[in-house]
Amino acid sequence: MHSGAVYDLLIRAGRVFCADTGFDGPGAVGIKDDRIMALGHDVIGSATRILEFPDDLLLPGFVDLHAHPAPGHWKYGIDPDLLMLPRGTTTILSQGDAGSNNWSLYKKSIIEPASIRIRMALSPAVNGEEHDGPVYRDFDDLDIDACVRTIEEDRELIWGIAVNVATTVTGNDARLVMDRVLEMADQTGKPLLYGVRWDPFDWPVEEQLSLLRSGDVVTYSFHVGPGGLAPSGKVLDASWKAKEQGVKFDIGHGMSSFDFGVAETAVGEGFLPDSISTDFYARHAHSFPRHDMPRTISKLLAVGMNEADAFERATLTPAQTLGLDEEVGTLAIGSEADMAVIRWNPDADPLIDVAGNERSGGCWEPVLTVRAGEVIPVSTPE
Repeated sequence: MHSGAVYDLLIRAGRVFCADTGFDGPGAVGIKDDRIMALGHDVIGSATRILEFPDDLLLPGFVDLHAHPAPGHWKYGIDPDLLMLPRGTTTILSQGDAGSNNWSLYKKSIIEPASIRIRMALSPAVNGEEHDGPVYRDFDDLDIDACVRTIEEDRELIWGIAVNVATTVTGNDARLVMDRVLEMADQTGKPLLYGVRWDPFDWPVEEQLSLLRSGDVVTYSFHVGPGGLAPSGKVLDASWKAKEQGVKFDIGHGMSSFDFGVAETAVGEGFLPDSISTDFYARHAHSFPRHDMPRTISKLLAVGMNEADAFERATLTPAQTLGLDEEVGTLAIGSEADMAVIRWNPDADPLIDVAGNERSGGCWEPVLTVRAGEVIPVSTPE
């Protein structure tokens, strides 16, 4: 970059990582308006504001494929600008918070005013997760025509369809639910964000995975138990087959779907998740340590996942899944200026899975977020 370049913001860091461009080392990013204009070891030019992070890591803003941005009085709803954006996450996918009945309200009250970028995996049930109780309890709520019509009217914001067939969510015959959901997906050409049935274990995982298509995403991948992907110390052959056929596997940590033992088994066999996500919802809102992307990434590192692989699956690969990789998940010149600065804390509180098992050894923690060129300081626990 020539010496006459003038940026609005210049950020230098001891390490800059971008899986898309292959950049990994000391460097800087120059920003003008909401765009990345320079990336390199020696970015030359002046800037209105210069930020220095000599001991920290700068990477693209995190892309979380499983979260619950929604009104606070809805079942799982959280304010993503308050609870996720300041922790390094700049793009999120809602896991079925809205359905055809409340999509217009959701779009106007949640997506449009938000600073964080939100895409929707639409619920196949007309009211989504607005109310308490199983969303598919009334089979008539699985309105194929209404779902298809809603998606066709907003294909850019609606990435796909979310279906979780766990008993607490389904409230009905899971196989019949999937029949209708697959019809919706086939009519719209949209992928599924799929939650495997595991409570009770009354539908073999092999049968469930066989219904999924290339581009569909399985969430809750590292859930423990007979409904999980590695129920007996070995990744199921059906999981490998599904991955080979183009089905993607997501973490979806949440309150019940991340087990260190399962994660260690999968990573040890080379069965890596395609995306790292938090399943951040209302019960996490006041948790401490914070239930955020840096901490979830750190749990994957603790079970042996390569650092570059983990960073890629928190940035570039979920952006590719959403079809947004030319804009987000990258530090490429011309892309949206979405970034996260994180810092390694060797003395952080232990990493804990959903069963209370611990791993020590440190944790990545958020320092700063940049969203569309705007600097957002890290939030602090209340």
